[in-house]
Amino acid sequence: MSSNKELNTQEYQEFRQFLEHQCGIVLGDNKLYLVKSRLSPLMSHFGIDSLAELVKRSMKISERALRSAVIDAMTTNETLWFRDTYPFEILVNRVFEEYKNETKPLKIWSSACSSGQEPYSIAMSYLEYKAKNPNALKGGIKITATDISNKVLEQCAKAEYDSLAIVRGLSPERRKKFFDEGVKPGSSILKNEVKQYVQFRHLNLLDSYALLGKFDVIFCRNVLIYFSANIKRQIIAQFRQALNPQGYLFLGASESISGLTDDFEMIRCNPGIIYKRKN
Repeated sequence: MSSNKELNTQEYQEFRQFLEHQCGIVLGDNKLYLVKSRLSPLMSHFGIDSLAELVKRSMKISERALRSAVIDAMTTNETLWFRDTYPFEILVNRVFEEYKNETKPLKIWSSACSSGQEPYSIAMSYLEYKAKNPNALKGGIKITATDISNKVLEQCAKAEYDSLAIVRGLSPERRKKFFDEGVKPGSSILKNEVKQYVQFRHLNLLDSYALLGKFDVIFCRNVLIYFSANIKRQIIAQFRQALNPQGYLFLGASESISGLTDDFEMIRCNPGIIYKRKN
């Protein structure tokens, strides 16, 4: 049996195939350190003596709780408030302005929302826009936020963030305006004024999106980089189906759909690029 610090080459390859099949994530040949760092803490929780045994058991259908915990650990990525800044400026200055006379709710999907900073940043952007433009977007806004991890979705619903998470990307002004003092020492909890616009749901991006409905805007930022080209094509095709005609797709700064689809028009916003669904 392998030690709790090691997986042999075959075990690592089998786990890579399992992870790609379950959630689309492609681990490189040199990511064994990532598996160790993310899964080692689970050994004591589940009473398993070696990393090799933990990985082996997680691939069994009967080990649902362990499998879920392993996928949670491998797919949970760090995030921050108003990440990269410019996507939220584009949302406000271009998208909100374009839809400002709509009487129906503007529907936005934050996919792979992690611990909630992205959808809540979108909601804050909307509230700030409405404060300056009270007669715009009379139908309001509806944000659907999804993630594969049930653990982070529970955190999202609580909307309570520790002192480290709260300062990453969040100005003191926004913290004062949109947060109250949390239950835990040093933590902050989001006001209902912001929370009311966001609904959280569990979703694996490899599954169907049909039950989510249609959207005017989809955020899928810093997610596609983890997938193979074929899975990217599959996801982008499903995004197209989930978007209303002329709807917008926001990707991460280092991501592109060039060569993967002809269904979107690329729009340069200086800074930033967004994609608009063709009819």
